[in-house]
Amino acid sequence: MTIPDFARYRLFVEPALAEGCRLPLAREQANYLISVLRMKQDDTVLVFNGRDGEWLAAITVEGRKQATLTLVRQTRPQPPAPDLHYLFAPLKHARLDYIAQKAVEMGAGVIQPVLTRRTQVSRLNLDRMHANAIEAAEQCGILSLPEIRAERPLEAALEALEPERLLVFCDEAMAQESPVAALTQTKPGPLALLIGPEGGFDDTERQRILARPRTLPISLGPRILRADTAAVAALALVQAVLGDWPR
Repeated sequence: MTIPDFARYRLFVEPALAEGCRLPLAREQANYLISVLRMKQDDTVLVFNGRDGEWLAAITVEGRKQATLTLVRQTRPQPPAPDLHYLFAPLKHARLDYIAQKAVEMGAGVIQPVLTRRTQVSRLNLDRMHANAIEAAEQCGILSLPEIRAERPLEAALEALEPERLLVFCDEAMAQESPVAALTQTKPGPLALLIGPEGGFDDTERQRILARPRTLPISLGPRILRADTAAVAALALVQAVLGDWPR
């Protein structure tokens, strides 16, 4: 595993990346590098686009708020995208920002908001979620951005999962048994994780979830967790036992 270089500023860009490419920066990006970070001619940053790995890039200052990056060499190759789908009932504003950021940090490959009967929010700003995902990836050395999908009703989101994908269902009504033991007894493979709204799923929704083949209900312990806390706890459990964390 190559350790990310956190001594340099990391920047997400959209264009394809290859040695020698010149990338004109958006005005906001150029202003931040030049005016806020005080970078000068030929200073270097790291750039990534979620497809072509990470690259060292040199700055050419072309004005007070204008700059171009020239790609020097690749510093890290592009890793495979994580194969973990994170399904959750949306929350409001700041807590939704938090969930998007933590899902990226914890290795979600797909972020799927799910609408339930007790969901607090029915319409999402996907651009804001994407911006939060980029910010988390820039700060944490992550090269693969998750696919952020538009919100879907619970039943439609369940039907969209491949039959072979294991759905780990965090069920507040589940008996307080060891989630590690339950996950350990499951064969590794494609994963999805479902976190409900504050107030939980109603009985009809719970029955619908449990009726899906390849669904594993687990408890998250003796305490009731807020939805954003439950997200981090469950993602850590799944990644440690069945995901891409070394074991």
